[in-house]
Amino acid sequence: MVRKHVVEQKTLALTYFSKTKMFCPVCGKVIPREELLSGSGRLIAGNLTDELRRNYIPSQRYGKVYPLIYSVGTCPNCYLSLFWNDFAAIDQSYQEMFENSANDRVKTVSTIFPHFDFTRNRTLLEGAASYYLALLCYEMLPPTKFSTTMKRALITLRSAWIAQDLNEACPGRNYDFISNVFYKKAVFFYSEAMRKESNGEERISNLPSFGPDLDKNYGFDGVVYLNGLFEYKFGQKVDMEKRLKALDENKRALARMFGLGKSSKSKPGPLLEHARNLYDQLTAELKAADALTEDDDE
Repeated sequence: MVRKHVVEQKTLALTYFSKTKMFCPVCGKVIPREELLSGSGRLIAGNLTDELRRNYIPSQRYGKVYPLIYSVGTCPNCYLSLFWNDFAAIDQSYQEMFENSANDRVKTVSTIFPHFDFTRNRTLLEGAASYYLALLCYEMLPPTKFSTTMKRALITLRSAWIAQDLNEACPGRNYDFISNVFYKKAVFFYSEAMRKESNGEERISNLPSFGPDLDKNYGFDGVVYLNGLFEYKFGQKVDMEKRLKALDENKRALARMFGLGKSSKSKPGPLLEHARNLYDQLTAELKAADALTEDDDE
């Protein structure tokens, strides 16, 4: 009976800790790397949202699974938090900076996501805290070397998603408000990433993946699309002249990138479909504003 219970527990394992030791480049301590196991119905793909997030259908065996929470590594000792590939690029020149700021970073994150523990199996709470810590860490790194603007765009968007998940799991704790704050940050960083790429201030083409989720890399096309989407959904509405100008610029960018109005076989199907929908929404708002202006003139 005991043996059967042990076998069942092993079968239901969702994650594992990598046997390859990773040492923190700041404090030298081991960083546990928890990874999601694949197969056996752990991830059942659902729909793709307009924000290019893949929803997953909960399974009877494993319940709700959140792949995003394992994509950022965090040292449980000094709280250096980065995308896993960036740890190798941190040398001794950054050591003092990260050591001296560790307490402040933890204090900042704890005010929103308290009681996290990076020595245990990750929950949504550790996932949210790791992304917020990463946001603070990338703010301290040189933008041109680490493409920090685009990475912060990804981090804030995923933070908004994870905060939504937390709100569903633990309603009534203001995680919906926190999600909205991160969305607004994502609007800023996506816009800045586009601006800096266009003027050569900060190249983002060297990123291994633009995401925004893990199941597919939508590349720079996805960045152009999301920049327009976030301006439409979350952009300011106080200065309408400024808003309409931004919407028109994004509409033109979508038309150039996706060849809207023409047949295209080179772009990913789901992304092209979402881009067409957004193009229509931008067109409708711009036309409504024009009609309102004409009525006022009369």
